[in-house]
Amino acid sequence: MYEVKITTQFAAAHQLRNFKGRCEQLHGHNWKVEVFVKGKELAEDGTLVDFHDVKEATKRATELLDHAFLNELDFFGEMNPSSENIARFIFLRVSEQLDNERIKVSRVTAWESDTACASYFED
Repeated sequence: MYEVKITTQFAAAHQLRNFKGRCEQLHGHNWKVEVFVKGKELAEDGTLVDFHDVKEATKRATELLDHAFLNELDFFGEMNPSSENIARFIFLRVSEQLDNERIKVSRVTAWESDTACASYFED
């Protein structure tokens, strides 16, 4: 099995509803995002996937989030824009663009600080 990873970042504001703590207040983060893609076989050129393709798919997903108030986005209308749910949002969007019979997005990790992150993956 092979796995590749790209990293990117975006900045956004959010507030966690029904959260007992300071994060219930409006605040922002500079999120770091890691997107992992896996597959069993390399392409004829010896690569799993072109890093550019993963970066572009991730860019299309994160530009919906960048410099936004996440609570106002439809996806987060009923759920908190937590790091866990942000990772899921990006996972779903990137998977729609990249997944095929040879490769799959395996995991997305959203870092809200240098010491705290959440990942989303599917079994």
